[in-house]
Amino acid sequence: MIYLCPSISGMFRINYDALGIAASVACAIHCAVLPLILTSLPIFGTNIIDHRGFEYMMILLAMGIGFYSLWHGYKKHHHSPMPAMIFSFGIILLFLKQVYHEQQLIFLVPAVMSIVAAHLLNYRLCRKANHCHANDCSH
Repeated sequence: MIYLCPSISGMFRINYDALGIAASVACAIHCAVLPLILTSLPIFGTNIIDHRGFEYMMILLAMGIGFYSLWHGYKKHHHSPMPAMIFSFGIILLFLKQVYHEQQLIFLVPAVMSIVAAHLLNYRLCRKANHCHANDCSH
C-alpha cells in the first residue's frame, strides 16, 4: 500500500519508505508464492520461475526504489547512514540468494527482514527529525 501524504501546495507526494517496504514485500511474495502458483507455465511455453533475468530485474527494482527512498531521508531529514547500511546488507543477501540458489530461503528471510527494517528505521528517523534541521542542511 502506498501512502500519499498531502503537502502544503495541495499536491500529493509519495511516501518512498512505504513504497520500498511494498517492493520488498512484493519480492518476498514473488519468491515464496510464484513457484507454487505458476508451475503450469511451462505447459504454455512460458517460464518465469527461476528466470535469472526476471529475478535480477526484481532485485534491481527494489534496490533502486530503496536507495532513492533512503537517500531522500538521509539528505533531507536525519543524516544517518545506518538505514542505508542495513539496506545494503539486505540487498547483498538477495544477490547471494541468486548465486547460491539451492539455499535461497536461508538468504531470503534475513534479506527481506533487513530491507524492511532499514525502511522502518529510515521512516522513524525522518519523523524524529521532525523537519528540525541543523545548519548543515541545504533547505
